[in-house]
Amino acid sequence: MATENVTVRKRPGMAAKSVRDMVLSLAAVLAAGLVIYFFIPHSGGNGVRPVSYLDSVASARRFAPYPVLAPDHLPSGWNATSVNFDGSNPQAAVWTLGLIDADGQYVAVQQSNGSPDAVIHNATLDGQKLSSTTQVAGTAWTQYQGSRYQALVLEGAKGTTVVFGTEGFAKLGQFAAMLSDH
Repeated sequence: MATENVTVRKRPGMAAKSVRDMVLSLAAVLAAGLVIYFFIPHSGGNGVRPVSYLDSVASARRFAPYPVLAPDHLPSGWNATSVNFDGSNPQAAVWTLGLIDADGQYVAVQQSNGSPDAVIHNATLDGQKLSSTTQVAGTAWTQYQGSRYQALVLEGAKGTTVVFGTEGFAKLGQFAAMLSDH
């Protein structure tokens, strides 16, 4: 078997040309990235996606076995972010309206004709009943403290209402005062 020696000769200036091609490629990729960054719209903002809730309130009021509470209008800077009515179980129909207030805090109302203990447990994330109450339009609402939320609870003959969120009890009471059933 014979072996053959092959010598590969590099053309002069080839290394400089390879480096130049890499630099040009990198510049092209960066230019494309800058074009995408500056000319493609960004979402911006705080990430809050407002939803319309008034039609859902009207629908829930037709089907709920209790008077559905919701604000007739929202103060400036407040946004509804979630709304839901689940009437699939008439013995435990649940109405929920979540909002972000003008201070960027979460505030919600949840109502149900289900077991008061289950409603309170779910809304407050296993909150503990406090000995204090908050007066809302002359009615005492019981205070609950959860690991994530504070809550005001009103138990009635037709269901349980829980106003909860990251705001303090005073602000939750102000929100509860905005709620009406018409």
